[in-house]
Amino acid sequence: MSSPDPAPTEPDLAEQLVRLTRRMHRAQQRHMEDLDIALTPAQTRLLRIVDHYRDQAPRMADLAARLEVVPRAVTTLVDALEAKDAVRRVPDPANRRVVRIELTDTGRSTLRALRGARRDAARDILAPLTAEEREVLGGLLSTLVDGAATRC
Repeated sequence: MSSPDPAPTEPDLAEQLVRLTRRMHRAQQRHMEDLDIALTPAQTRLLRIVDHYRDQAPRMADLAARLEVVPRAVTTLVDALEAKDAVRRVPDPANRRVVRIELTDTGRSTLRALRGARRDAARDILAPLTAEEREVLGGLLSTLVDGAATRC
């Protein structure tokens, strides 16, 4: 009689998480290529962050803080996204020296396509799991995400 498989060790789990993350990224990139979207991961993240500011478009300093980068790095990202007509710089109505960044219609459309590519990639990766296994995995991931959020 064979013994049950030993539980994975933390280094094994870490490696599996890294491999799964890479696989998810590659699958998302494939779906984005199908949509003819060429953005860097940093540009994609900046679009998502700008979209989270619903009440008032963020300032460059807000974006730098959220991305944890120097303001010059944000300028480079905004320049590239502005060239793709995904964002635009607008003066702050209360202080004309302040520049805010807002999504354009193209930027919102791009974000919708990116979210679709992410969902399609997840669907591809999760295909081998049953509905019950996906539900369990979702619960486990929520626990990890929520636990990480309380420590940050």
